[in-house]
Amino acid sequence: MIKGIGTDIIEIDRIKKAIEKQSFLDKIFTKKEQSLYHKVNPQTLAGNFAVKEAVAKALGTGFAGCSPVEIEVLREKSGKPYVNLYGNTLEIFKSVNGDNIHISISHNNTSAIAFAIIE
Repeated sequence: MIKGIGTDIIEIDRIKKAIEKQSFLDKIFTKKEQSLYHKVNPQTLAGNFAVKEAVAKALGTGFAGCSPVEIEVLREKSGKPYVNLYGNTLEIFKSVNGDNIHISISHNNTSAIAFAIIE
């Protein structure tokens, strides 16, 4: 049963500028994300940011109820993205009786979009 859905779209240029600041990276991305993705293209980071927004929306709180750094976006060996939740965000997920989060990411040269479904 679907417990929540969320989507987000972001301009890649906005992320290109923001990732120049370590304070932005620390506020948005976990240390693991930063170590894995610090040399990837801005499209990937924009897509990961959009996932965080989409998951927060699917939880029904947006970032008012959880922190972006509590939503960790990683990849399987196949490249398929998945999320790990921590802290208050994990507690919110449990409170909606979530079992799984499905995410999808896409981008072009100017924008990245993500979609999240909580089951």
